Amino acid sequence: MRQIIASVKQLFETYPWTNDVFFLFIILTASYLAFFVTTKFFLTFAKRFARKSKTRFDDILIENKVLHTISYFVPLLLIKNLTFLTPLIGSVINMLADILLILVTARTISSILSTANSYYEYKHKSKRRPIKSYLQVVIIINYIVAIILVIGVLTHQQPWMLLSGLGAMTAIILLIFRDTILSFVAGMQINMYDLIHVGDWIEMPQFGADGDVVDIALHTIKVQNWDKSITVVPTYKLLDNSFRNWRGMEQAGGRRIKRAIYIDQNSIKFCDQAMIEKFERIHLISDYVKRKLEELERYNREHNIDDRVKVNGRRMTNIGTFRAYTIEYIKNHPKINPNLTKMVRQLPPGPQGLPIEIYAFTNDIRWENYEAIQADIFDHLLSVVPEFDLRIFQNPSGKDFYELSARIHSS
Repeated sequence: MRQIIASVKQLFETYPWTNDVFFLFIILTASYLAFFVTTKFFLTFAKRFARKSKTRFDDILIENKVLHTISYFVPLLLIKNLTFLTPLIGSVINMLADILLILVTARTISSILSTANSYYEYKHKSKRRPIKSYLQVVIIINYIVAIILVIGVLTHQQPWMLLSGLGAMTAIILLIFRDTILSFVAGMQINMYDLIHVGDWIEMPQFGADGDVVDIALHTIKVQNWDKSITVVPTYKLLDNSFRNWRGMEQAGGRRIKRAIYIDQNSIKFCDQAMIEKFERIHLISDYVKRKLEELERYNREHNIDDRVKVNGRRMTNIGTFRAYTIEYIKNHPKINPNLTKMVRQLPPGPQGLPIEIYAFTNDIRWENYEAIQADIFDHLLSVVPEFDLRIFQNPSGKDFYELSARIHSS
């Protein structure tokens, strides 16, 4: 044993670098063991505590690997404090340890900021006031500072000396970070003016975006379209281009119906006595017909109208009565929001007939339910049009021409 020790001592004296290699091996082994013990016991205990804890914050710390990143400080600090054992390469090891400590610190800060954002996103107000873009700016600045400190360690210069030389590089920095600066300013304006929340339904046809906002970040805004595809829109483009936000629909509690029925103008006429008696038996408009008849009779009597000629005075029409029926049907429909606009209006006539437009809001804004409500309303209205001696306008089809040709040949 004494001979082995003497041989090793003689080897160290003959080749001094072997002394540094030996102790470097010891330092690295000790640092690895320290890292293993830290991660094995400390992180295991932390994970168990997080699982048992009722708070969400510690779970997010584990998910973002904050504690795992912090555990790297133990072996690095141990290496840095044991470099005196390797005098030949101690300065190099010390410099490498400083660089790794700077990078681990930057990574830790970044993980903590990501954890803060993840925790904030669980709060309801995060959809109205997302902070992800701001934290991403801080993370970028954090890594820039880390890079400057690493350069300072490598060049043996003070960090502020390097910062003083950045003035000449301002134009280059602005060019490199142009999109970042524009996106940051856009993010501030989006939050300041409350333009978009996570969960809002937006439309940007120029980018093919039509769906819900799922993420608002510094550089991009992710939109999940209705076909489940994802459209990524640059944040600053949101202010360069127009977009539609359907949030107002959700806040109002109603989704708009704006669709017209086209009436064949050849079917429009004055009401005769048989039609009036028929309309009086329709529950929704029976009171309307009585009031209207009294109003017209009073007007014609006061103005001495000769009602033997139909064009004299005022008379009921089947199209006007149909409009009255439609508005009453809309008002009494259980799926129409009673607090929002309800209107049936006549649009300018055209080659496709006379448009009777229904303008109302459903009380259910869910897409599938909205479409079902709208379809039910128009199913009914299209079915009752013939009851008013009206016809729906429709361009002639091949069948129409075939039947016309058959009648001509048969005659």
